Amino acid sequence: MTMPPPHALVTGCSSGIGHSIAQKLLDEGWHVTGLSRRRPDVSGDFDWVPADLSQTSALPSLIEDVDTVQAVVHAAGFQYAQPLGELNDTALRDMFAVHVEAAAVLVNTLFDRIESDGRIVLIGSRTATGAGGKCQYAATKAALTGLARSWAMELAPRRITVNVVAPGPTDTPMLVDPRRSTVSPATPPLGKLVDPDDVGALTSFLLGTHGKSITGQVLTVCGGASLPR
Repeated sequence: MTMPPPHALVTGCSSGIGHSIAQKLLDEGWHVTGLSRRRPDVSGDFDWVPADLSQTSALPSLIEDVDTVQAVVHAAGFQYAQPLGELNDTALRDMFAVHVEAAAVLVNTLFDRIESDGRIVLIGSRTATGAGGKCQYAATKAALTGLARSWAMELAPRRITVNVVAPGPTDTPMLVDPRRSTVSPATPPLGKLVDPDDVGALTSFLLGTHGKSITGQVLTVCGGASLPR
């Protein structure tokens, strides 16, 4: 009897890191359910659920027909960047909704549908430890560590791992988003921006067989940007 492919739910799959993760999993034979505002250009065993991740109250109904999953990857995100004195309350609320509330609502809703030995990966950011001009963005990404470590403790009896992958400056459309125009990315010491496919590959590792012993951790992919200067 042929076993069905493993099933992953991936948010923010229409571009950037989320797109790379979704396509990597599809290439490896996963069935992927993707949540995003725009239909992604991917190939493989893929189902798309149109979703605005900022509208968190609508998420449970959007995924009520999603079957049992072996993995949840929350990659949806965006960045507003303003210095102190110019902070925008709406920006903080919007980022918190997409980065933190959406993650909590999705995992809470799927709690009984995540199989034992499953995986949860939240896409954070190296700036979660602090970054001038990005305090609101950093705060929302820092909150993911609290979620991941707490969930890792709760889900350990089911052997479900929960981790944060924290990229540094990555070659994605976010870098040219006008909402972050007050801060220009510095080239990491290794000389190149982070390749989103590298983030996808690390996420795939965490979702795979050899990710079973890693939980409650933050794994940074930054091209050396976090090294002392």
